[in-house]
Amino acid sequence: MAAVTEAPPLAPAPERKPPRKRGRWTPYLLLLPGILWLLVFFAMPVIYQASTSVQTGSLEEGYEVTWHFATYWDALSECWPQFARSVLYAASATVLCLLLGYPLAYLIAFRAGRWRNLIMILVIAPFFTSFLIRTLAWKTILADGSPVVGVLDTLHVLDVTAWLGWTAGDRVLATPLAVVCGLTYNFLPFMILPLYTSLERIDPRLHEAANDLYAKPSTTFRKVTFPLSMPGVVSGTLLTFIPATGDYVNADLLGSTDTRMVGNVIQSQFLRILDYPTAAALSFILMAAILIMVTLYIRKSGTEDLV
Repeated sequence: MAAVTEAPPLAPAPERKPPRKRGRWTPYLLLLPGILWLLVFFAMPVIYQASTSVQTGSLEEGYEVTWHFATYWDALSECWPQFARSVLYAASATVLCLLLGYPLAYLIAFRAGRWRNLIMILVIAPFFTSFLIRTLAWKTILADGSPVVGVLDTLHVLDVTAWLGWTAGDRVLATPLAVVCGLTYNFLPFMILPLYTSLERIDPRLHEAANDLYAKPSTTFRKVTFPLSMPGVVSGTLLTFIPATGDYVNADLLGSTDTRMVGNVIQSQFLRILDYPTAAALSFILMAAILIMVTLYIRKSGTEDLV
């Protein structure tokens, strides 16, 4: 019988070190410039304004942190009409932007075809000029005797707005309507762009499925299009309402002393009256009010998937 030889034992496999994680700090390094930017140009000014709001003194004698929180109550009790007016004007402009912007965004997303790029350029065209120039142009548009005012007067629109207290007879300039018109025009692109982005993401097959199920166009819009565009609606309304609430240029150029918003009061306190603690307190009250309203609005809307 042939001798059976045993095979030599296999040598143990060499131990392999786990691969080193390369680029572990790369995401943090990429975020570092943005974090530093926020700390320097956002966090530090907010902290400085917070300390200013609890100071007492004068510009000649100097200010000192005395934790005088009564400044907040004094500012709110004196300027609550301007706060209420700011919210009313901003909400009105936001609703008008939504009513005007949604059909246009729908047209661009689903019906524009080869004209889509041209319409988009026309939407963002106001950004090519200064915010101040755009607002000053409305002084000519809404001036007494202008064609726009004449058409509104012929259609008896001014009778309705005068009854609501938004105009003074046949005069539009220096009235609440003029301020709301300026806000609507200046912030309308901020409503259209998020709406278009949200509508453009909707899968066309969903509309085809609705048609296959014999759904009416109104039913398709109510059940499919509008619910799926809610992220754009929420984003657009926030991008319009938040800056419109703190705006002061439109109220200053198109309004009067009776249409002053809280932004005008803050500007006056900072640059004319030089009451820095009151101005800082008003800024923080406005920021807190907007934060509360935005939080409640997002929860009520039922969507956090913002564009």
